[in-house]
Amino acid sequence: MADVEKGNEDGILLYYKYAKVPDVRDLVRFYDSNCTSLGLLGRVRIAPDGVNVTVGGKMSSLKKHIEEVKSIGLFEGTDFKLASCGAPSDDRVVKESGFTSLSVRVVKELVTLHSHPVSKSPDISNAGKHLSAVEFHSVLQSASKCEDKKIVLLDARNVYETRIGKFQNPHVETLDPEIRQYSDLPAWIDEHSDQLHGSQVLMYCTGGIRCEMASAYIRSKGSGFENVYQLFGGIQRYLEEFPDGGFFKGKNFVFDHRIAVGSHDPSIVGSCLICGSSFDDYSLRSRCTHCRMLVLVCNRCQESSDSVYVCELCKKHSKGGGGLTTENCTFDSERTHDTMPDLLTLSIKHELDIPLDNEPSPEHTGRADSEYSRKLRILCLHGFRQNASNFKGRTSSLAKKLKSIAELVFVDAPHVLPFVFQPREMEPNCSPGATPSQQANKKFAWLVSPDSSFSMGSEWKIAGGPFDPLQYQQQTEGFEKSYAYLKSVFSKKGPFDGVLGFSQGAAMAALLCACRGREGSVMDFRFAVLCSGFPVIIEELGQGLIDCPSLHIFGNNRGNDRQIARNVSEQLACMFDKSCSVVVEHESGHIIPTWSPCIDQIRSFLSRFL
Repeated sequence: MADVEKGNEDGILLYYKYAKVPDVRDLVRFYDSNCTSLGLLGRVRIAPDGVNVTVGGKMSSLKKHIEEVKSIGLFEGTDFKLASCGAPSDDRVVKESGFTSLSVRVVKELVTLHSHPVSKSPDISNAGKHLSAVEFHSVLQSASKCEDKKIVLLDARNVYETRIGKFQNPHVETLDPEIRQYSDLPAWIDEHSDQLHGSQVLMYCTGGIRCEMASAYIRSKGSGFENVYQLFGGIQRYLEEFPDGGFFKGKNFVFDHRIAVGSHDPSIVGSCLICGSSFDDYSLRSRCTHCRMLVLVCNRCQESSDSVYVCELCKKHSKGGGGLTTENCTFDSERTHDTMPDLLTLSIKHELDIPLDNEPSPEHTGRADSEYSRKLRILCLHGFRQNASNFKGRTSSLAKKLKSIAELVFVDAPHVLPFVFQPREMEPNCSPGATPSQQANKKFAWLVSPDSSFSMGSEWKIAGGPFDPLQYQQQTEGFEKSYAYLKSVFSKKGPFDGVLGFSQGAAMAALLCACRGREGSVMDFRFAVLCSGFPVIIEELGQGLIDCPSLHIFGNNRGNDRQIARNVSEQLACMFDKSCSVVVEHESGHIIPTWSPCIDQIRSFLSRFL
C-alpha cells in the first residue's frame, strides 16, 4: 500500500505558446472547463498574442490535459514541460505560489518587457533563434576553439534566481544583469550594449518565455545585434538532457511549491546573506526588509538575527533599513517569469460578461488568486485643510473599486492648520462672532503660505475673508519639512509602489516625482496618480521633463471645479514626459471620479504595475 498507484502521483506542467489567439473568450471557456474537470490548480494567462500556463495536479490528469490542448491547432509545436514531484510539504509555499486555486485571466500581453507601461513591446517575430539543449551545450563546449567569435552568455532572470544557479564556462563571459524584475532588463541592455554588440549572444531563462521578448528587444537594436540565440525550453529542458548539470551549476529556481530543481551535482552556488556560508534554500522565505525580494539566510542566522535583512541591490543603492520585516511581508511573486506574467490586467467572471478592455470588478470570479497575491501599495496624500481620516472617507468608493489590485495607505501632512470659521451673525443663542463650541478634527497641509503664523491647530480663528479659490497659488512654503516627513513615512511604512495625491496632495506628489533621484532619497516608487493637481515651482524641480510614469485626472471644460481650473491641472501634466503619462478628463468638479469610464482607465493604468 506504500506505493503510489502509477499515474496518481503529483506533477507540475508548464508551457507557453506565442500565436495569434482568434477567440480569447472561447479559450477562456476551454481552460475553465478543462482544468476544473481534471482538478488542476494553478495559473492560466491568455492574451491576444498567446497563452502561458502553469498548473499542478495528478500526473494522469495533466497528461489528459496535454492531449486535449494538442487537439487545438493553435498549440502546434508547443513544448509541454511535465515533471512529477512529491506532494507539497509546506502549505505556505503552496499558497504563495498560487496553487490553492485555479486562476484563469486575460492579459494584454504574455510578457511585458518595457519599464514604461505605455511603451510598445518589440515584435516577437524578431526573437532570437532557438537552440536545443544539445546545441546550446555544444556551442559552450566548443567556445574555447572559437577565438574568431566573441560569445557571451546572458541570463534573463532576476537576481534572486541567479543567486542559486547559473551557467558557467571559463571560456565564456556570463552576464548577470542583477535585476529585481524582468521589466528592468531593457534598461540594463541599453546600458551594456557595447558588451552585446558584435557578439554571439546565448540567452537563457527558466523555461524560455522571457528570452523570446528579450532577444527580440536586442535584435531590434539593428546592425551588430543580429546573432542572438536562446535556449529552447530553458534551464528545465537543459537539466533533463544533462542530469549531471553540464555547464549549469547549482539549482534552477521555479515558481511552484518545488521552489528549486537541481541536477545530480550536489554543489551549492548560493551563500547566506549574513554569514556568507554556502546556502541555497529559499523554503525559509526570508525577504529583504526594504524591497521584499527573497534573500538567502541560513537557519543559524535566522535564529540569531533580528529578522531585518537588506538585499545586495538595496545595499548597492543605499536603500537599507526601514519598512517591513520577514513576518509581515506578503509574497511578491515573480512579476514576469516563465509561469506568471507581470501584467495581470483582467480577471474573468465565470459568466464571461466582462469586455476585454475592462478591469476586474470587486466581485469577480469565485476562483480569485490566493490571499497572498500581491496588491499595489499606494501612499495617499490629502488636499489642503484635510486630514488622513476624512480623505480616507472621501475615497472609500475608490478604495472599494480598486480593492482587488490596490491597498491605499493614508497619512496626515506635517503642517497643522488653525481652525477657521465664518461668524454666523443670526445664529440663535450665539453672540456675533462667537467661537464655535464644537470639537473639530485637526486639519493639515503639505504646503503653506510664506506669511503663515498660527498656533498649531489648537484654537479657532476667524476667516480673513470669503473662500478664495486661488489661495493655492500662495501656498509655496514648507516643502522641505513635508519632504523630510515623507522620507520617514517611506522608511517606516513602506515600501510603496506609487503615490496618489489630490489637489495640494497632487502638487506635493509631483514634487516627489521630480525629486526621486535626490541623493539619499528612500522614496523609490514606480508611478504617481495626480488628481486635480497644480504645479508648484520650487528649486527642487530642476530642468527637463519629469520621467515618472503618471496618471493625471482632472475636470474638463464642462466640469465644475471651482478650486483648480482645467488649464492649471493641464500645466502640471505637461511637466511630465508624455511617453509615460496618461491623462483622464471628466465632467465633474473637485473630486476623484469613480464611475465608468474613468474608473476603468484608473484600473487599466494601475494594472500595468502589478
